Amino acid sequence: MSEFLITDDSIKNTLDSDKRLTNADFSKIKSRADLEAVLQERGRDYSKALFNIEYERQLEQLQIELVKWQRWIADTQQRVAIIFEGRDAAGKGGSIKRFIEHMNPRSLRVVALNKPTDLEKKQWYFRRYIKELPNAGEIVFFDRSWYNRAVVEPVMGFCSEEQYQQFMRQVPEFEHMLFEDGVHVIKLWFSINKEEQSRRFDDRRSNPLKQWKLSPVDEKGQEMWERYTYYKEQMFAHTHTTFSPWTIIKTNKKKIARLESIRHVLSKFEYDGKENANTTVLPDPNVVMRFHRSIYHLV
Repeated sequence: MSEFLITDDSIKNTLDSDKRLTNADFSKIKSRADLEAVLQERGRDYSKALFNIEYERQLEQLQIELVKWQRWIADTQQRVAIIFEGRDAAGKGGSIKRFIEHMNPRSLRVVALNKPTDLEKKQWYFRRYIKELPNAGEIVFFDRSWYNRAVVEPVMGFCSEEQYQQFMRQVPEFEHMLFEDGVHVIKLWFSINKEEQSRRFDDRRSNPLKQWKLSPVDEKGQEMWERYTYYKEQMFAHTHTTFSPWTIIKTNKKKIARLESIRHVLSKFEYDGKENANTTVLPDPNVVMRFHRSIYHLV
């Protein structure tokens, strides 16, 4: 007589097989409503799947608007510099990637400078960044910027107190000159909490495709969280101006942050065809806010 061993795993596998979508299920799906019906029938939690579908739909529509916006920037010979700052693993690089995915590479640049050379260390601090500013009709995305000296460098001891204080005095004047010369400088701070940063660091450690993103400086970010917070608050207090304000993007939910950061940038310009957008180009004020509104919520 045959004996069958019934284990918790075998029960789980049987139950899971009942929830799997079959080819017949997929043949029924012609719309979002059909997808919801099939997933409900199978007892699957479909909220994440539907969120991802909606995210991709909105991202596509916003990227269409970015293409229109970029064409207008080129036609009107505007100069745009978008600064992406924030703690490590806050999602700056991922957001830039979605910004530029379908834009014309001939009239944009992504700037992510390495540490300064010995020669650059002896030059005026802003010189290496001035060379990277946008030309007429061009958009430049700064994956970190001159604001390294406001937070990362003093936290890690990469600059002296005198260098730090000089930077803090000069940067509002530097940005005011850019403003007077017609350069659009958009400053974004990607705000992430300590727990989410730790989770993303763990993901990078375990994923061989992401390990290159993790550096010794990143590792110290958790240890020196409060010191980062102090210098970040000093930066906002001294460099948030009417002509060059800081905008805070909450990034614990990185996909939402990507959409809302794109919306914020688009909302700053009255480009051709904006009125025909198939999605809203106004950011969610619960995700995107100016510094003065978010002073008690920043991380």
